Amino acid sequence: MSTLTRESKQRTHTLFQANPVLRRLSKITERSETNAATYAGIATKTSFFLLITLVGMIAQLLVMASMGEPVWQTVTVYEKFTVSLSRNEAVIFAAVLVAGFVCELLGIFIRKTVPVTGTLYAASQGYVISFLVFKVLKGYEYLGLEALLLTVAVVAVMSWLYSSGIIRADKKFRTVLLSLVIGSVGVGLLSFLGSLIPATRPFVQAMMQNRALTVSLDVLGLVIASLFLISDFSMIDDCVRQRYPKQYEWSAAFGLVFTVIWIYLKILDLLMQFTDNKKN
Repeated sequence: MSTLTRESKQRTHTLFQANPVLRRLSKITERSETNAATYAGIATKTSFFLLITLVGMIAQLLVMASMGEPVWQTVTVYEKFTVSLSRNEAVIFAAVLVAGFVCELLGIFIRKTVPVTGTLYAASQGYVISFLVFKVLKGYEYLGLEALLLTVAVVAVMSWLYSSGIIRADKKFRTVLLSLVIGSVGVGLLSFLGSLIPATRPFVQAMMQNRALTVSLDVLGLVIASLFLISDFSMIDDCVRQRYPKQYEWSAAFGLVFTVIWIYLKILDLLMQFTDNKKN
């Protein structure tokens, strides 16, 4: 058995080796000698999903421009960002969120649906991103461009760190990533449970109103998302080197776009917090 095959099998049984989409790729046993996945194929399909994300953004702008209904609800995002919604806008936005979540789950658990569910997921995320940038951040739309540039920088840096071998998706790396994920989930779970207990609820509320703490937690989330890119790159390498059938290029591309959008939203959230603090 080759070294590459042994390493691949070892990674198969490791938690948090990649995001949910790519982690399921590690369980594939099919191989193809004549029509195998390639880096170029994965890159093309990744570009397709990103293009569909842009289409989702354009769709949101068209919906926003067509809405001339009276304000139904005004929602405060952080302290100084508010968004006014008509009833139809709120319904459409909620439907897009639900559709994106359902398509995400279908893409994870039913790989054959990824060309369709991945496309719909990318479109839904584009709609959400456009809503945040052009509706919630009205007057501060430049933050969307800043978040995009920072996301490109993060992806480029993590790609360089992986390709140069400075960071490897080995056992030590996965242990660190697992510890960070467990720590992040643990803090969220304890905060939720604390908010349900009357004796600890004021303490939890005070913590959540602490700007330094919330920013620190968001930075931790961004670090975790960025580290997941290393795992994603490793799984994509396996997909190509182990000669997975070409159909799995869709899953590899979907998984990578999933992480990139996650990073973008984390960066945008941080920029919103910093801007909100300056406004205060």
